[in-house]
Amino acid sequence: MILDVTESTLPEIRNPALRAYAGIYVDIYRDFMDQVRQTGLEIARQDTSAEFAERVIQLRNKGATIRNSDKSIYINHISPACLACKTGNTSATFFISLKCHRDCFYCFNPNQEEYDHYRVYEKDTIAELDALRKFNKSIKYLALTGGEPLLFKDETYRFFKHARQQFPAAFTRLYTCGDHIDADTLEQLRDVGLNEIRFSLRMHDLAKGHMQIFDQIALAKSYIPNVMVEMPVLPNTLDAMKDVLLRLESLGIFGINLLEFCFPWNNANIYRQRGYQIKARPFRVLYNYWYAGGLPVAGSETICLDLIEFALKQGLKLGVHYCSLENKHTGQICRQNYGHLISKTLCFSQKDYFYKSAKVFGDDIPLAQIEFEKTGYGDYKLDMEKKFMEFHVNRIRSLSKLDIEIGISNYVVEKRGADMVLRELKVDVTTPQTFRLIKDI
Repeated sequence: MILDVTESTLPEIRNPALRAYAGIYVDIYRDFMDQVRQTGLEIARQDTSAEFAERVIQLRNKGATIRNSDKSIYINHISPACLACKTGNTSATFFISLKCHRDCFYCFNPNQEEYDHYRVYEKDTIAELDALRKFNKSIKYLALTGGEPLLFKDETYRFFKHARQQFPAAFTRLYTCGDHIDADTLEQLRDVGLNEIRFSLRMHDLAKGHMQIFDQIALAKSYIPNVMVEMPVLPNTLDAMKDVLLRLESLGIFGINLLEFCFPWNNANIYRQRGYQIKARPFRVLYNYWYAGGLPVAGSETICLDLIEFALKQGLKLGVHYCSLENKHTGQICRQNYGHLISKTLCFSQKDYFYKSAKVFGDDIPLAQIEFEKTGYGDYKLDMEKKFMEFHVNRIRSLSKLDIEIGISNYVVEKRGADMVLRELKVDVTTPQTFRLIKDI
């Protein structure tokens, strides 16, 4: 068992040196939340983490599949591309342009690097596919997103045709709002070997009676093997979303990805007007994640779980998948850390893909040293300035005779210039008696 160290649990740590050290990261998190408040958005008062954990157990008992350390939940079936997204090691996503004819207030594309440039200029995705083939022949999943890819239909067809030539066995998918879908477009997408198409629905369009999107989805089913909907789930839309599920079920499509709704660090005034609040605890481990979705909005996750339960009760055959914001982060952390084990004190976690190490602090250091000497273990590191000794997590149980607390560090590897640098992000706490290597790491 590991104690998740937060502002509320920090006082539970008995060892003063460990408490002070872990408190550094608690202070960083507090400063971050102050920055969030400066956007003018409120932070939800209630932390729903415990409620979420209980509902995960209930959904598992009812037949839902729980994966990626509770970050992904689905029933019936899930896209193979979503399974691969967990680590991202065999996946690659491209865009031709970030140009889009829509103006979704929750769009995160403005956070992308060189956003303004790629709203005007197009990428050479053919050259990018060639480069990928040269350096990574193990790719199994390829995607084209945007912007709106079908604003560039010829380029889209060319991308998937070339993708099929370069990666004949790859599973390919296209993201689109559906506005530019017709029979001729779908026929050409089929002919270039597209495996999956994902439509984005907007709740405010459906509320205004713009229902033609369902006709386009139904049409796509005649051409593309996997037809899906992928959409953020806004707070206070449970009844409307139930209707969406029932409508999609009647169309017989493959499934729907329910995305945790996020604040993309812009359009704060719209979020305030709608009464949206930021989740009480946006991230378990605070970091600058590549995925530009921003901050999870309170209430979205609860509705996603309600919808999975609804689908179970209704006996829907549709695949219904809840994809949390943190589920999207694991692929980054895995790719960033995989293959960079740069110290004997580190362990690559199979749960969240952070590197982990164990640390004892202050007066507990000599006690741990004595126990390690008994077993001949000497691959630990001493940092007397910061008053800790660092060692591999598989040595924690060898300290079971000691009544001590042990810090669990979470690390990422970052590239800085020509160097790979280890960066600590958070410290949690365990004890030799309660720690379980396989379950906890």
